Amino acid sequence: MTITATDPRPRERAEKAVGFADRELPFPLPPTFDSVDAEREYRKEQLADGFKIFSRLGFSEGVTGHITVRDPGEPDTFWVNPFGMAFSRITASDLVRCDHDGNVVEGRFHVNRPAFVIHAEVHRARPDAVASAHAHSLHGKAFSTLGIPLDPLTPDACAFFEDHGLYAEFGGVANDVEEGKRIAESLGDHKAAILQNHGLITVGKSVAEAVWWFVSMDRACQAQLLAMAAGTPKPIDRESALKVRGQTGGHFSGWFQAQPMWAELADPTSSPS
Repeated sequence: MTITATDPRPRERAEKAVGFADRELPFPLPPTFDSVDAEREYRKEQLADGFKIFSRLGFSEGVTGHITVRDPGEPDTFWVNPFGMAFSRITASDLVRCDHDGNVVEGRFHVNRPAFVIHAEVHRARPDAVASAHAHSLHGKAFSTLGIPLDPLTPDACAFFEDHGLYAEFGGVANDVEEGKRIAESLGDHKAAILQNHGLITVGKSVAEAVWWFVSMDRACQAQLLAMAAGTPKPIDRESALKVRGQTGGHFSGWFQAQPMWAELADPTSSPS
């Protein structure tokens, strides 16, 4: 059973969101659960939806790209997409669970070797990371070839200011566990990393958060590429950038900003934003 949480301080939350209100306003929060089984099913459904969102946004390319979520009952294992299945067709029942040693412990399909190599090491190095997302999105991989971090050019980009790593190497297709370890090291304790000549990777305390950071970071890469093509961008000053990151770069903000994408996914007549 899924239990929808309510904010114990609704007025404070509402004031931060929309200003003063003449009454207490409810505010959505990530759900809580009364059993491991319920949380597992929720995470798997969220993961399947995350792939559909990636598909709608054009983040799929051949058999590359993966999103993972840690199993709530056996946190040393994680759920991942089946190798070679189109993102748009993935359902919760298709997902595969594997451990950090690459063994498939549940599921009917193979797992992409790079998916295991990268995500196993990220989950191993980051016990706080419930979910992780990586894909070869157009703007993310284009920006990654520059070998530079994102600049705080817009409020959206400020969410990543001094909170993303840079893996300034390329070791080929990530089939080697050592490559996965180096990627995890470049991520450090940040929410994201740019993998040079490769693409982006993000993490979060939920699938929704990890997916949102990936979508937002790819768009921030696109904005910086456009600005650099047009001239010499002027970055936001460090103090202001850190202030904005404090306002928009937290775990709750990542989860909350993803909710419209999930709402659009629930409406088959809606179009990708």
